[in-house]
Amino acid sequence: MASLDVDAVQAFVLVADLGSFTLAAHAIGTSQAAVSVKVKRLEDRLGFRLLDRTPRKVQLSAQGLGFLNPARNFIAAHELAIGGLSSNPRRLVVGISDQVAGPRLPALLAKLGTYDPALVIEVHIDSSQCLMQAFDKKTLDAAIVRREDDRRDGEELTRERIGWFASADWEHCEASPLRLASLSMGCGVRGSATQALDKAGIAWTEVFIGGGMAAIGAAVSAGLAIAALAHSVAPIGTVEVGRRYNLPPLPDSDVVLHSTTTDAAFRGALRTLAAYFRGSNVVGSSDEKSS
Repeated sequence: MASLDVDAVQAFVLVADLGSFTLAAHAIGTSQAAVSVKVKRLEDRLGFRLLDRTPRKVQLSAQGLGFLNPARNFIAAHELAIGGLSSNPRRLVVGISDQVAGPRLPALLAKLGTYDPALVIEVHIDSSQCLMQAFDKKTLDAAIVRREDDRRDGEELTRERIGWFASADWEHCEASPLRLASLSMGCGVRGSATQALDKAGIAWTEVFIGGGMAAIGAAVSAGLAIAALAHSVAPIGTVEVGRRYNLPPLPDSDVVLHSTTTDAAFRGALRTLAAYFRGSNVVGSSDEKSS
C-alpha cells in the first residue's frame, strides 16, 4: 500500500483550488518549482496523473477529480491528529472589502477548513473605509481592502482594472445625464469615477445607491444604470461600455492585505487568501509545466 506525504497532498489540493502552481507556491510560502516537484512525486507514488498541464492553464485529470475529496479528508485527518481531537477552535477574523470579493471567494473560504479543521474563519464584508477603521481598532486580525487613500502600509496583492459596466442592452441618451449606480460617498471607486466624469465635462446623476455590491450588480444587470467596477467583480452578463460612450478611463486600483498576526496557522490561511487575489493578475504562464 502506498504511503502518502501530507505536504505533497496539500500542494496538490492547493493547485486544484487555486488553479495554478504559482499561486499554490504563494500560499505555501515556497517556489513554483518545489510545488511542481511535490505534485510530480505524488503522481508517481499513486501511479496516475492528477493534473493536466498546458502553457495556459492547469486542470484536474479524471483521476485527479476522483482523488480530490479523499485528499481533502486525508489532510483534515492529519491536522486533527496533530492538533488533538479536543483542541479548542481558534478564530481568525478577516475583513474583506465588498468591492474586491469576487465570485469564487465563498467557495475558497469553505475549502480553507481543509487545511486546519481547528481554525474558524470569521469573515466581515464591508466597505474598505469601514474595514480599515475596524482593523486600526484591532477588532479584525486582517483586512483585504481596496487602497483608497495615501496610506502605503500593507502588502499589495494585485492591481485591478476598473471599467464602466452596464447590461448588454443598456443605452445612454447623450442628451441626458449619465445614469450611475454606486456605493456610498465614502467609496473610493465612486470618488474616482465621479471625478473623472467631472473632469471630462460629462453630466451624471446617481439613480441608485446600493448598500453592497450585490445590490449594485443587480441594478446594473437590470439595466437601471451604469457602474464603475473592477473587472473581477463585474456581474456575469454585463459588458464594459467605456469606449462605446467615450467615457473617461479610470485609474487602476490596488488590493492590499493588512495584518499584524504572527500565528502560524493564521498566516497560512491568509497566504491562501492572498494567493486567490493574486490570481486575478495571473494570465496563463509557462511555469505551469510539469517537471
